[in-house]
Amino acid sequence: MLTDLLLVLTGLLALLIAGELLVRGAVDLARALHIPALIVSLTIVAFGTSAPEIVVSIQAVLNGSAGIALGNIVGSNIANILMVLGIPAIIYPISTNVDGLKKHTIVMGLATIAFAMAAYLTGKITFMIGAALFTALIIYISYMLIDAMRGRGNNPVLDEVEEFSDGDGLRLSTFVFIIVGLIGLPLGANLLVTHGSILASSLGVRDAVIGLTVIAFGTSLPELATVLSAAVKKKADVAIGSIVGSNIFNLLAVGGVTGLVGGASFDPASLHIDLPVMIFATVILCIFIFPKINIGRFPGMLMAAAYIGFIYYIATQTLI
Repeated sequence: MLTDLLLVLTGLLALLIAGELLVRGAVDLARALHIPALIVSLTIVAFGTSAPEIVVSIQAVLNGSAGIALGNIVGSNIANILMVLGIPAIIYPISTNVDGLKKHTIVMGLATIAFAMAAYLTGKITFMIGAALFTALIIYISYMLIDAMRGRGNNPVLDEVEEFSDGDGLRLSTFVFIIVGLIGLPLGANLLVTHGSILASSLGVRDAVIGLTVIAFGTSLPELATVLSAAVKKKADVAIGSIVGSNIFNLLAVGGVTGLVGGASFDPASLHIDLPVMIFATVILCIFIFPKINIGRFPGMLMAAAYIGFIYYIATQTLI
């Protein structure tokens, strides 16, 4: 069991490093080819930062571990809201008065409703549902592109290209980053899914618990570090848009790809526990964003406590 845990953590580390390197290399290549920063942000950076979750879901479906694929999506969205926003809010209140945030929050809400409807009406993410989710993502990206080109104010969902780029021009490191990223992502995903399933079986819990805990928590750590750093500088509000965007991509991109590569079925516990918590967390975030209420220290403590309670519950109450 210890060996499997170490291999799961090794796979997670490989995923995070490979994903970061792939994005950096791809952005540098795009800049060298003089592709506009906006296009790079909406495509390479947006998809690249979701690459670990996408590759894990593909590997999980191919390995017959559907629970890990779906747990990855649901768990990441829960962690993004309750942990990544909750913990930094304890340090310094997060302002939701961010230009352009509401319209993206509406998309997040609609994506959550669509994903939940697929779960409760069909019990699974089929090829057709996956295609519909991915089509919705393409429409959303196209909307953001048109909106940005018309110069309609701030777009808090767009990632900063400069964060992932070391400068202009092609360098050897550009190709090294891309190659290492392309090799490391599937290798890390294979380790994570294969030994995650073995670990779940050894612990007597459903596969989804690995996706909801280890994978979701691990892939949310970079965002947590970023928001924590911003909170210390009293600028955490700049990160709330990226969290909304991340949740949209989890549902539409990762959910879409999961359906397209073979589909996955929800287990009863996911329908009764995991999905309701994801919906609850999304509603809570909307309650703060639409009236532009700051996420203060006390709500932050409640959100962080709710996340810890959720993890404890699913880890101890979902025994096979």
